[in-house]
Amino acid sequence: MNQYLIDDKILSVYENKAPSGPIIYLHTVSEEADQIYETLKKTTCSPFTLAVVSGLNWNYDMAPWDSPSVVKNGPPCTGGADKYLEFMLKKIVPETEKGLLGNVTWRGIAGYSLAGLFAVYALYRTEIFSRAASISGSLWYPGFKEYVFSHEMKEKPNALYFSLGNKEDRTRNPYLRNVKKYTEEIQTFCESKDINTVFQIHPGGHYHDTVKRTAAGIAWILER
Repeated sequence: MNQYLIDDKILSVYENKAPSGPIIYLHTVSEEADQIYETLKKTTCSPFTLAVVSGLNWNYDMAPWDSPSVVKNGPPCTGGADKYLEFMLKKIVPETEKGLLGNVTWRGIAGYSLAGLFAVYALYRTEIFSRAASISGSLWYPGFKEYVFSHEMKEKPNALYFSLGNKEDRTRNPYLRNVKKYTEEIQTFCESKDINTVFQIHPGGHYHDTVKRTAAGIAWILER
């Protein structure tokens, strides 16, 4: 694994040693990177390079537009996803790929929670990613379902994965309780566009088995 500091972001690259293969860009917390990579290697036989970006300002970098906090005393989201995506395309992707030994056959993007929201949003803002995994994605985000229904992706992805825990919508919070309903509606909408997509339900709440769930989502898009 090679690690780089790019501005205030940490990039960890777990390189595929084969002559060619896909690369998955994953946004997560740094302490989960090794665990996700090791779990993923046991989950799939497909060759891959994993580029993990951490050190994120979650409520800015992963948020598509401004939104007040949806939880009591929580920080607001301040809509920096477009600016972060520009930084990613100009700095993180080139830094990752310039040192790879093999050729990149395709690029995927994955993330958990707000990063799962960002993974889907990125498909509407750039054509660089041909597959995406939104694991326990924050698709309850105010206005996001309406955005999906009214905009076109830059390129139709080859595979699109959604998942949730079976307890994530069991809340009185008027936003979070819609997460399953909205995820199902978005997945069905994408399926109607002839996108190869799936929606998987896992046991537990939002923070249960995050490493295994993340690895499962990435493995699914790798094996399509």
